[in-house]
Amino acid sequence: MKTLLIAVATLTVLPTAWALAGEDCHVGRGTWQPREAAVQAATELGWQVEKIKADDGCWEVKGRDAQGRRIKAKLDPASLQVVTLRHGERQEVRERDRGNATTVAPSSPPSNPLFQNGTPPVVRIN
Repeated sequence: MKTLLIAVATLTVLPTAWALAGEDCHVGRGTWQPREAAVQAATELGWQVEKIKADDGCWEVKGRDAQGRRIKAKLDPASLQVVTLRHGERQEVRERDRGNATTVAPSSPPSNPLFQNGTPPVVRIN
């Protein structure tokens, strides 16, 4: 009987825990502040908002900070406090890899005795 009760309790709790595991904010929808308030909070932080959407139970803001760097932030929907903040270095690398960003000329080879005139040595394997 105990085994049955444990199994039922586990099956009842696991789906709820699994659903909440992917969310960064755990706030009921009735306590969310409107999108306009989230935009205003981000603007007050010095951010230029390019996109805002609900994601993982939070307001997700994409845009640029006061220095012009790309940002991706999650705001608690009730308090509008910053939950996570990432600078968009990854996005800039992806754009560079796709050819959308300006490229930088390669630098000279490192000063290493293995490299002569910028070429690696020939290695022969017998």
